[in-house]
Amino acid sequence: MKDIAIYGAGGFGREVACLIRIINESLDEPRWKVIGFFDDNPDLKGTNNEYGTVLGGRDELNKWETPLDIAIAIGNPQVVKKVAEGIVNSNVEFPNIIAPKITFLDKENVQIGKGNIICSDCFISCNVSLGNFNVINGAVRFGHDVTIGNYNTIMPSCNLSGGIIMGDTNFLGVRSVILQYLKVGNNVRIGANSVMIRNAKDGVLYVGNPARKVEV
Repeated sequence: MKDIAIYGAGGFGREVACLIRIINESLDEPRWKVIGFFDDNPDLKGTNNEYGTVLGGRDELNKWETPLDIAIAIGNPQVVKKVAEGIVNSNVEFPNIIAPKITFLDKENVQIGKGNIICSDCFISCNVSLGNFNVINGAVRFGHDVTIGNYNTIMPSCNLSGGIIMGDTNFLGVRSVILQYLKVGNNVRIGANSVMIRNAKDGVLYVGNPARKVEV
C-alpha cells in the first residue's frame, strides 16, 4: 500500500479522500493510505478535518523524502496547472484516481494520462483520449472519439457528444452540453446548463442555450 496525500484541503479535497476510500474498498487489497493534505493556504498548516491533517504547502511537499502519490483536488483549472508545474520533487507521482463505478464501453480503447480524477457514475465511450490533470466530476458523459487536453475541469452531469476536441485549462459548468464534432480551445469557460452549438474560442466565456459569448 502506497502513501497518498491530497493537494487541496477544501470540500473537493475531502470528496477525493472519500473517493480513495471507495477505491480501496473495491479492491482485494487497499492501494493507498491517505496520510493527509497539502494546501497553498499557510494558515491551514497543522489543522485537521475529518479525513486528515494539513501537512503544509508546496515547499513542504517539494522537500518530502519518501515516495508519495499526490491527487490535486482543486476545481480551478489555472490553479491546478500552477500547482502541478510547481511540484518538482522526484519522489512525487501523480496517479489517476478513477472511481470504481464508471462505465467504459471499450476500456482498452481509452487513453488516459496522469493525475486525472474521474468521479462516480461517468460514462466513457470508445476511442476517448484524456490528457493530464483533468477533473471529471460525477455523471459526466463522453461520446465516441472525444479528445481532451490537460488541466480541464468538467463539472457534474456535463455531456460531451462524439468527436469533440478540447484544449487545455477549460472549465465546463454543471450540466453544460457540447454538441458533436465541435472544438473547444484553451481557457474557455462554459456556464452551467449552457449548450454549445459552435466552436468555442480561446479565453471566452459562453452562457445560455444556445450558448453565446459574454463580455466580462
